[in-house]
Amino acid sequence: MRIRIPKGWEMREQDATPEAVFLNRRQLLAAAGLSTLPAWAQSAKRNEAFTLDRPITEEWAATGYNNFYELNPYAKEGLAALATEFQISPWSVEITGQCNKPQKLDLDDIGKKFPLEERLYRFRCVERWAMAVPWTGFPLSLLIKLAEPKPVAKYVRFVTVNRPNQLPGMKQATSYPWPYFEGLRMDEAMNPLTLVTTGMYGKPLPKQNGAPIRLVVPWKYGYKSIKSIVKIEFTSSEPPTLWNKLNAQEYGFYSNIDPKKPHPRWSQAIEQLIPTMQRKPTLLYNGYEQYVASMYTGKEH
Repeated sequence: MRIRIPKGWEMREQDATPEAVFLNRRQLLAAAGLSTLPAWAQSAKRNEAFTLDRPITEEWAATGYNNFYELNPYAKEGLAALATEFQISPWSVEITGQCNKPQKLDLDDIGKKFPLEERLYRFRCVERWAMAVPWTGFPLSLLIKLAEPKPVAKYVRFVTVNRPNQLPGMKQATSYPWPYFEGLRMDEAMNPLTLVTTGMYGKPLPKQNGAPIRLVVPWKYGYKSIKSIVKIEFTSSEPPTLWNKLNAQEYGFYSNIDPKKPHPRWSQAIEQLIPTMQRKPTLLYNGYEQYVASMYTGKEH
């Protein structure tokens, strides 16, 4: 079954911008030295250390089919239309907790402090669908080092923005303990794979994909890659996570991708690549075993 997601070029002819207007706008921007991307986001080069065993997912599919419960807890398509009121500028991230240098950084601060790179990552949802995306960002470890966590800091907690008036799904799912919250063990947060992400496909993150800043933790199920982050907190004990709090039997703190560990309601041995839903065997740790296996004993859940 092929998922029907409207493609970017699908519009009525009368809705298209006239060619002369489009070309004139580009010329004006170029002459003024302006761009739709901030200056710090224009120099991201691809890190060739990360390669894929599959084609990159088409952009229209990766931006048109995903989970963002704050926009709609019951659908994966049409989320962009629900995000029009979501304001992502200005934006700041508070860094707090057990660290020597607590601080609040706005997005430009973050972009200027850390060099961006593009990485091709496999991405796997707990619901079995998967994609392959070129993400733009920088290792979370760089941000952690900036804050100088204390020796007692063993975990990192993350919190998503809390704006029910801008994110309609928050009012739909009233039983959820909003705002969304997640966590990683310190060694997971420091792992070189863990990416603070500000873009995809060479562009800033779309709102429905977690703009303006999110995590991508590619060896874990997608819900661990928290979106629209406003707070990072260092803690001495394992922080609660939203899905674990809602249903601890189905969603553990670690949530590492493991084809031999089924979800209570379905097997995880097979994944389905969007948009065609082609079936492929699920890879242990999503194929990143060489980077992360040494962190685990096999008993983590």
